[in-house]
Amino acid sequence: MLHVLYLIGVASFAASGVLAAHRANMDPFGGLVLAFAASISGGTLRDLILDRHPLYWTHDWILLTVISCTAIATMLYLRRWELPQRSLMTVDAVGLSVVTVIGAQAAIAAGVTPFAVIILAVLTGVTGEVVRDVLCGEFPPLLLREDVYATAALAGALVYLGLDWIGADKTLATVIAAGLVFALRMAAILRDLHLPGLQEPTMKPISRKNT
Repeated sequence: MLHVLYLIGVASFAASGVLAAHRANMDPFGGLVLAFAASISGGTLRDLILDRHPLYWTHDWILLTVISCTAIATMLYLRRWELPQRSLMTVDAVGLSVVTVIGAQAAIAAGVTPFAVIILAVLTGVTGEVVRDVLCGEFPPLLLREDVYATAALAGALVYLGLDWIGADKTLATVIAAGLVFALRMAAILRDLHLPGLQEPTMKPISRKNT
């Protein structure tokens, strides 16, 4: 069940990579590059930090097949039909929700501190999006804009960590935490919710009175 959910998350990121390449007018090779970059960057960074070798995707042919097939299928679909305007953000939300929780699971299994679990879970979820946007020339990436993105991943990581701490069933904890991340992202997308931006306080002019 957990592996199936992970494949769904990776496939969603692969589709988001192709959609981003389509918007950037890239060729099919660029679409494949972005599909793999969006799908495996987060997990790769997590494994490097945890010093896990070999990297998880180097010996999982099913994972690489899913990424390749999803990328090709998405490109073929885009040759005939146009996807809805928010399709990129929607599939990205699916990937973010699942991959964030998988990152939390891997960090917990590695025996790191709870604070490190949260950091690694968020990094696993958002890194693929950052790499994808940078390769597309979109700056700042979605993560650094005023969108509820990393915040949603953070909330999911906290919930999963809490459920794991009380001994909840792993599959149930995964579904609840991933569902929370997805719900927060979709609420932000559909209702156009944003975090407050960093703005410098407006300086009031100093009035000078004639003496």
